[in-house]
Parts: sequence; structure tokens; C-alpha cells
Amino acid sequence: MRDEDRLKLGTKLLIGGIAGFAATLAMTAAMRRLHKRLPAEERYPLTPREIVDSGTEQVGVPLPDRPARDVTLAAHFAYGAMMGAVIAALNPDPKKKTGAAAGLAVWVASYMGWIPAVGNLEAATKHPPRRNALMIAAHLVWGTATAAAIRELRLARGSIFAKGPDKDAPR
Repeated sequence: MRDEDRLKLGTKLLIGGIAGFAATLAMTAAMRRLHKRLPAEERYPLTPREIVDSGTEQVGVPLPDRPARDVTLAAHFAYGAMMGAVIAALNPDPKKKTGAAAGLAVWVASYMGWIPAVGNLEAATKHPPRRNALMIAAHLVWGTATAAAIRELRLARGSIFAKGPDKDAPR
């Protein structure tokens, strides 16, 4: 690898954050579409909203529905960006399979790890299997999209955003 191809940590974090944020849109679209397919009794809000509701109740500031929707949306995308930054810092050139594995790792670390550990929700093993399948699929989408976006942003940074002859300037 050439020196100019080696990215500094700040650049990796920036690229990964943007990629993770963008991939969260693909994930959210998958979640919305898959949620419709759940049986009626399992079509309650997905875990990002449950986490916000539980967390705001834990700190004694429960939110009404409309503000909770906005906080959920912001938190969901912020977490996607943060996890994308972590992935890019650890692996600045992930492949599709690596991205999917990273998405699955984020699901496991979150839904079987820190979320139940802080008392937000029960571990995923206590949730309905179809809802877990939905969230695992959504995380696979997110991881794959994050990896693709990291690769694309690295290429753009090294080509169309690099200093060089200005071929589009008027003569």
C-alpha cells in the first residue's frame, strides 16, 4: 500500500461516520418494509423506539410520542454513524462479507450486550423470533451498505476530491 493510500485515524472516522449514517437509511427502509410483514401482535414499535422510551423513563424524563419519534430517528442515525466510524477505524477497506459480519456483530453487541446490561431492554433471546430475524436482517443490510459506502468514499477521496489538474475549468 502506498503512503498516500494510508488513511489517518481522523479520516477513517469521518469516512466511516458518513458511511454508517448513509447505511442507516438503507437499514431503516428494510426495517420499515419488514415490520409490515410481522403478525399484527408483533407490529409494535421496533427496538430503537423501545430503547428511547426505556432510556428516557430511566432518567425520569419520559417523552410524549411525537418528540420520542424525533429523538428515536436522531439516535438511530447517530448510532449508525458512530458504529460506521468504529468499523472504518478497525478496517478501512471492508468487503461485503466483512460488512455483513460487522452488522451482525453490532446486533449481538447491542441486543445481547450493552442494551440489556444497562437495563434498557431484555436480551434478544427474550424477544419474539420474527422480530429478532427482522433486526438481524436489517443489521446485515446496514453492515453491507456501510462497507460499500466506505469503499466508495475512499475512492472518491482519492480521485474526484484529490488535488490535481482542473480539467473542468473554463479555458
